[in-house]
Amino acid sequence: MRARITGTGSYAPAKVLTNAQLERMVATSDEWIRERTGIRERRIAGAGEACSDLAVQAGRNALEAAGLSAADLDMILVATCTGDHPLPATACLVQHQLGATKAAACDVSAACCGFVYALSVADAYVKSGMRHVLIIGSEVMSAIMDWTDRNTCVLFGDGAGAAVVSAGDAEDDRGILSTHLHSDGKFNELIAVPGGGSRIPPSEKTVAERMQCVKMKGNETFKVAVRTLEEVARETLAANHLRVEDVDLYVPHQANVRILTAVMERLGVPPEKVVINLDRYGNTSAASIPIALDEAVRAGRIQNGSLVMLGAFGAGLTWASAMIRW
Repeated sequence: MRARITGTGSYAPAKVLTNAQLERMVATSDEWIRERTGIRERRIAGAGEACSDLAVQAGRNALEAAGLSAADLDMILVATCTGDHPLPATACLVQHQLGATKAAACDVSAACCGFVYALSVADAYVKSGMRHVLIIGSEVMSAIMDWTDRNTCVLFGDGAGAAVVSAGDAEDDRGILSTHLHSDGKFNELIAVPGGGSRIPPSEKTVAERMQCVKMKGNETFKVAVRTLEEVARETLAANHLRVEDVDLYVPHQANVRILTAVMERLGVPPEKVVINLDRYGNTSAASIPIALDEAVRAGRIQNGSLVMLGAFGAGLTWASAMIRW
């Protein structure tokens, strides 16, 4: 028996922040952003709109697509680095809002790889006896942005994507074929929020120095991202005895169009087989892959039997991939 994705959903806040609007906030330009990142606009959570609120909307859409109710869920996993609070887990807030009274709930912290990590955890739990697990990648990245830092604030956006992972039929060969997870903590400073935790607790100093905001070493991150995405894709193909040409759709983490272009060229994946929507959303961290996956499903780009490969990298450093036969 394999675990299968039986429904997907997504949600993006109503507020749109364009590159032209960013020009009035920080020393940048629409042309500079588009050429270096491929991003035209991103969504920003409204006042009082937290990570759990986005997650609940995406979760409801995924449950509807799967033909299930919240009462059917055995577990909820929320992948996020921008949860509502340090504690409790945002997943517990989502569980309450959905009314999933019998579901266990916890968060997964793997930054932009969070959704693929959560998919791997859900796959294992379904194989161990659970029937339905809801996994959600939800981020309010705008809450940890330094809006004076043009190197980071132009990159990120807010949103949520979700999938229901369910037990498949014993005779069905469709489902999650494999997942591949990696990390290397020596790269922990490439992408980080240095302040606000137990290492550097909140203080006037951390606020004044914006240590509660994302700091990123862009050039170093680019090189590692391209290498790890290529390596984990080749690992995933080899594990399933597949060639690049066998894959019907590649759904990568939506970080930067230059990274995606470099990876596509190295792997030999044609543009028509790649989902790219970062021009409209920016980098939504753990939400980027499930949002892109949901859009591809609803656009008819994924059909029964399609071979779909996911690929992600993120802070930690983490990188991950999955192969799915839809």
